[in-house]
Amino acid sequence: MTRVLLVEDDPGISVPLTRALRREGYTVDVRSDGESALEAARARPDLIVLDLGLPDLDGLEVCRRIREHGRTQPVLILTARAEELDAVVGLDAGADDYVTKPFRLAELLARVRALLRRNAADGSDAADAEVRIDADARRAYFHDEEMQLTAKEFDLLRVLVRERGRVVTREQLMREIWDTEWFGSTKTLDMHISVLRKKLGDDVAQPRFISTVRGMGFRFERPAAG
Repeated sequence: MTRVLLVEDDPGISVPLTRALRREGYTVDVRSDGESALEAARARPDLIVLDLGLPDLDGLEVCRRIREHGRTQPVLILTARAEELDAVVGLDAGADDYVTKPFRLAELLARVRALLRRNAADGSDAADAEVRIDADARRAYFHDEEMQLTAKEFDLLRVLVRERGRVVTREQLMREIWDTEWFGSTKTLDMHISVLRKKLGDDVAQPRFISTVRGMGFRFERPAAG
């Protein structure tokens, strides 16, 4: 599951925003101060939504320290300071985007999705030399040769590679790729997994790429170190 760290000290904002993010299918870790946010960032969430006006460390300082420790996940800052200068300072501190308060929930969620898509595409190109995804061009490459995939096969591979090393549940795949809640059979999903394995030359008994996690879903394996 995609993990979001939300750092916001105002419950009037953090509670409804947490609810909305979870409805989108994200796992949300909520922190209300800068020190605990830095601690939570060590777990390497996929995205950080960071308020600037925190009670202890300023959000700008939190962002700077996150970047100083070499963490590259996208940071979306929330600010009540509407002046353009504050936004520029936030971006200079290492943030990827910003939203000013009060904000429309739909706009913030759209920014979240865009940052996650951009990060997934960047990470896919760099992290695995054998299987690469170009999300914008909707192309997948295996050993630098373009794979011939249907639209659903591409979407399935894209999600598995994006979540590389993590278990992706059947429910999440059905919801994200087929835009439906899962009730009963997933024969269609199993068929697409089987086709992808063949195109990757994967051995079901000893898979290098797509593993079945019994009773849960599937995992795209991280490349072996070295």
